[in-house]
This record gives sequence, structure tokens and C-alpha cells, in this order.
Amino acid sequence: MPLAFTIIPMPTLATERLDLRRWRPSDREPFLRLNADPRVMEFFPAPLTPAQTSEMIALIDAHFDRHGLGMWAAELRATGEFLGFIGLNIPTFSAHFTPCVEIGWRLAAEHWGKGLATEGARAALHYGLATLALPEIVAFTVPANRRSRRVMEKLAMTYNPADDFDHPRLPEGHPLRRHVLYRKAASSS
Repeated sequence: MPLAFTIIPMPTLATERLDLRRWRPSDREPFLRLNADPRVMEFFPAPLTPAQTSEMIALIDAHFDRHGLGMWAAELRATGEFLGFIGLNIPTFSAHFTPCVEIGWRLAAEHWGKGLATEGARAALHYGLATLALPEIVAFTVPANRRSRRVMEKLAMTYNPADDFDHPRLPEGHPLRRHVLYRKAASSS
């Protein structure tokens, strides 16, 4: 069953320290570095190649055009520096909680520990629940990813171990296959 929500023109979201906006060609180089950093990609199967990063940018852009939401490029407001992405995505795999809208983020390691992921994710979550009137937004990661799980907790997302799942895009026995799922219902915001 497809998700039902009204597609509205894609806004730029502004927080105290961030602008979340559509992608620009100048974002490619810093995104290449971010996706090649083993610290950033610790909880993914592998760092991304330049070709994979370019494909990801194209997919993100197409997602915005198709759904009216996506992973915004995150920019530090004071300097205009590209930090990574924060936003909303519709996963294309099947699991017990799909179809759904997920919230996600990926920031360059030098910007971790400053509350930027939480700040941007809070704006994206509000946009999804209040503006798009989504009934629920989910987030997921591997159990060991404490940094992302802490952001989910700061967003007041709830965790139920019964929702844990094996990511269908990873093969049986892969060390990153098991995932935890957090949820935020519109009624709890």
C-alpha cells in the first residue's frame, strides 16, 4: 500500500545553525570525502566509491522530484560549509514497518558531537509530522551505532525490541544485518 500524503513544493528548512536545502553541484566533492571516510561509514557495509556517491546524489535528487521530500543537503549557516545530509526518505525495501517514511542523517565526522544532527533532524521531523501530516516517521540503524541511537532518543522517538529486524539488503550472516527501529507518531509530538 503506497503512502498517502500531499506533496508540496520542497522548502529549505532553517534552524539556528543549519540550512537544509536541495543539493548543488558544489556539494559533490565534500560528499565524496564524507562517504570515503571509514569513521562516517563505520555502520555501513563499506565506504562509497566516487561513482556510488554520484549515483546516491542523483537518487536523492530524483526522490525529491518524485515524492516532494528527501535528504536535504545540510549546510552550516554561519559559513555555508556543506556538512552532509539530514532528511526524510521512503525506503524501497520490504519490512514489517513498510511502507513508511524514515528520518536519517549523515554528517562529516568533524561536525559530530555538536548537536547538529539532532538540530537538523528535529526540523525535518517537525516538517514531516506537522507540514506533511505524516502519521509516523521511523529511524533505524545497527544496534552498535550509539551516536545515531542517541539522536533518535533526543528526538523522543520510541524503541521497542519487538521491532528489531534484519535488513533485507544485507545477506544472512552479515555483521550489520540486524537493525533496531525507532518510531515517532504524530500523536506523540
